[in-house]
Amino acid sequence: MRTQMEKAEAFRALHARAGAFIIPNPWDAGTAKLLAAMGFEALATTSLGLANTLGSATVSLDAIIENCRMIADATDLPVNADLENCGADDPKTAAKAIARAAEAGCVGGSIEDSTGDPGKPIYDFSLAVERVQAAVEAARALPFPFTLTARAENFLYGRKDLDDTIKRLQAFEAVGANVLYSPGLYDIDTIRTVVSSIGRPFNLVMGFADPTLTVDQLSAAGVKRISVGGAMARYALAAFLKSAREMKDHGAFTFVREMAPIGEIRAAFR
Repeated sequence: MRTQMEKAEAFRALHARAGAFIIPNPWDAGTAKLLAAMGFEALATTSLGLANTLGSATVSLDAIIENCRMIADATDLPVNADLENCGADDPKTAAKAIARAAEAGCVGGSIEDSTGDPGKPIYDFSLAVERVQAAVEAARALPFPFTLTARAENFLYGRKDLDDTIKRLQAFEAVGANVLYSPGLYDIDTIRTVVSSIGRPFNLVMGFADPTLTVDQLSAAGVKRISVGGAMARYALAAFLKSAREMKDHGAFTFVREMAPIGEIRAAFR
């Protein structure tokens, strides 16, 4: 197994090389091992995928960290942690989640400017920047190069203010974030506008973007990292529901024809 330093350096190298790379989002050890067996170079956790497995709409930071540990332990790949808002409003308290993610085996992680409060879903600009700065300081205090991703969540919460989103990403860059991320961007022109306004690698999540876009198109637009968030988990649930409806509504079982080959699964799990 690679050391955490080796994983961290490999993860940084992915962001430095030419072109975009895909970082898929497993939600447990099994899906992590399957993705590793297919040859992906890094993995990212998904808080939505975790929530689905727990039968919940939300997850605690403790549950997120344990899920990170499970996924990081499952393979030899670098893992990036979806830490949501890092479990706290206060910058210094939130920043503690970075060390917790590192202790769980991750070599990267994100902090977002979403509050978790439906009445006021986005942190005020100054507080959002202070939170990222505190997370950057926590990341730099670690004994390996932890890749800190800062997320501007406006578009996920109905605030389609591109100027404010860019302003936030630029401020997050200025205080030291390694990667920038704005989930909810859909079309290639908007994506290109955002990427051209910043100087750090940009992560695009395809769970909310135009699904016809390809890696080549996104790479040409300047995107560096492509994730899918909870999309794979939701796709898996769609297949689960389809099979359940076939049994319940039609008393039929034709879905078994499309089962994953048991040999492929066992080979990945060895």
